[in-house]
Amino acid sequence: QVQLVESGGGLVQAGASLTLYCAASGRTFSSVAVAWFRQAPGKEREFVAAISWSGRNTYYVDSVKGRFTISRDNAKNTVYLQMNSLKPEDTAVYYCAATYYSDYVGGKDSMYDYWGQGTQVTVSS
Repeated sequence: QVQLVESGGGLVQAGASLTLYCAASGRTFSSVAVAWFRQAPGKEREFVAAISWSGRNTYYVDSVKGRFTISRDNAKNTVYLQMNSLKPEDTAVYYCAATYYSDYVGGKDSMYDYWGQGTQVTVSS
């Protein structure tokens, strides 16, 4: 079992940066791959980025490549999402999710068994 808690969201202006945190409980955190998803009002949930258990493999949706960076510190049971050059279209509730398919870095949300409660990111123009 893995429990996930997101934090770090907030209200920022376009062009600013934010770092989101996904803190996990459980001794098996280093065995899970973790992803970030987001959901904007009136839209379907969208995959953003994923990282394998070791951190060696990552994957991003095209719209955030070059702006967002996913990383993890297994000693701290935490996954990070560094978001730079934020745009109004990045506004959404951001969720982290985990899977015991430890090398999976895909965007299929049904592959992820554990989800956090979400953190709001709002980017004003």
